[in-house]
Amino acid sequence: MVGADNNPGVTNVRFTLLGTGTSSGVPVIACDCATCTSTDERDRRTRVGAMLEFTDATGAPRVILIDCPPDHRAHALRHRIRRVDAILFTHSHVDHVFGLDDARLYNVSMKAPINLYAERTVIDELTRIYDHIFRPHRNVNKSFVADVVTSVVEPGRAVHLFGIDATPVRLLHGALPILGWRFDTAVGTPNALPAPGTQAALPIAYCTDVNAIPPESWAELAGLDVLVLDMLRERKHPTHFSLNESLDVAAQLGARRTVFTHMTHDVRHAELSARLPAGVELGYDGMQC
Repeated sequence: MVGADNNPGVTNVRFTLLGTGTSSGVPVIACDCATCTSTDERDRRTRVGAMLEFTDATGAPRVILIDCPPDHRAHALRHRIRRVDAILFTHSHVDHVFGLDDARLYNVSMKAPINLYAERTVIDELTRIYDHIFRPHRNVNKSFVADVVTSVVEPGRAVHLFGIDATPVRLLHGALPILGWRFDTAVGTPNALPAPGTQAALPIAYCTDVNAIPPESWAELAGLDVLVLDMLRERKHPTHFSLNESLDVAAQLGARRTVFTHMTHDVRHAELSARLPAGVELGYDGMQC
């Protein structure tokens, strides 16, 4: 849709699952199970993360990452990522933040800092983990470290990013409060247009590492075109949705498409895909939603 002022708004929207595995990844070290030895590339799952790409109203390309896992370098090389305008964090577990050191290469290519968005507790954890980035004056030698700018977010309060509204949504990862992220076209701007040949359509929500949705968050996940949702395995788990739980959530939210992520080696892509209902599918590394 083109606005009355001929401003095209946000175009070329593309949402990519960079990694779809658990903290161990798949194949798992020292495992010879059927999934870990599978020749199906969809059974090879790096640590979980995602990327939203689009062109803003000025014609500038924009890239937003959701989390920055230990496998981010491999993700960047595979997808030829050349810039990152923002990183939105869900929580501070190792498999979601241990790739942040590689952000320094984007600083070089962009000649600009990178904006990080997270809850205060997560920023505090990042500061502790990456002392060399956040307190470079302590480094014994002058070091090549990432240049980042932090912003504290709160559930339900959207972050405005180049014509996209990114809204943090409260979720629970066991006893740990974390965030999901919902992406909409910013209020008052023309509808976002997908990249040619892709299915991406806003609103999209990304909800990983979750086993409960608080009552106040359900409304924030309504009306989705695409829901990317945690689904660890078929057996129950204390901090992640299992298959039946994820299917229940998918049915209640009723997104046009629900894509599962954060899967263990208990899940074989081809076998489980054949048993899923219409509108629900397994994600895989490199999948464009």
